[in-house]
Amino acid sequence: MEPQKEARTLCEPAVRPPAASRSQTPNEEEQREGGAAPAAAAALDAEADGACADGLWELPVEPAERRPECSRCSRPQKVCLCPFLPVHPLHISTHLYIIQHPAEENKVLRTVPLLAACLPQDKCKVKIGRRFSEERDPELSTVCRKSGTLILYPGADAANLEEFVLDSPVYPSTIIIIDGTWSQAKDIFYKNSLFRLPKQVQLKTNISSQYVIRMQPTNRCLSTLECAAVALSILEKNSYIQETLLRPLRALCSFQLQHGAQIRLSKEHLLKNGLYPKPMPKNKRKLRKMELLMNSVKI
Repeated sequence: MEPQKEARTLCEPAVRPPAASRSQTPNEEEQREGGAAPAAAAALDAEADGACADGLWELPVEPAERRPECSRCSRPQKVCLCPFLPVHPLHISTHLYIIQHPAEENKVLRTVPLLAACLPQDKCKVKIGRRFSEERDPELSTVCRKSGTLILYPGADAANLEEFVLDSPVYPSTIIIIDGTWSQAKDIFYKNSLFRLPKQVQLKTNISSQYVIRMQPTNRCLSTLECAAVALSILEKNSYIQETLLRPLRALCSFQLQHGAQIRLSKEHLLKNGLYPKPMPKNKRKLRKMELLMNSVKI
């Protein structure tokens, strides 16, 4: 009898082994038929499956194509938000610097591109990074040392922006805003000495965030675009700026909600109403933060 050929084409069914030799005893034949034969067949099947899998690795891989993006709003062209942007960039005298955490740069639903699309390029600059110094960014260092520069970051030492504008002998010409999650913004603010040179200000407003497709820590937290809209409307003394900047944000959220996104309530709201889906953290520092949210001003 000719020996069994081992070579098989890709994904060809495995060939069963020949029958057991007659020199075996009946018990041996039963063991062969009941155990060894299926085991051998399974081994050959597994070998054939492995050959199939190995063959798949040799197939050419086509690189994933990114959807064409709009050059102005940076959204995919099919869901472009340019109809909701101002026809021409808003005329403002204030210089806006956005310090963006690198993790925010590639997020799909980021708001900074919409903000930048509404403002003149020479008035809105985005700087990406975690650490900044005079050596790494001389321009930013010069800006932070000017008396007319503000940084928007809440805290005990922060002045109310509206009140500061009224009392300041030097009218602010530049404002810096940090773009990132609250923990990322905190890390950037406290670990870069440059950002403690400008006057620290905060917004005291009763408006709730309209960026409803992303969870915020509290009901009073605003997105980067919303912070810029409120701050610029105060500095420019023009409420039209706030309305114009918020229009594309509303359109973005409306589109996402129509296509399966859900309204994300703040962590504060979920905790106060017993709706928070995760167990309370065991870490004392994180637990303290949760307790502060639960015991803050009632909704």
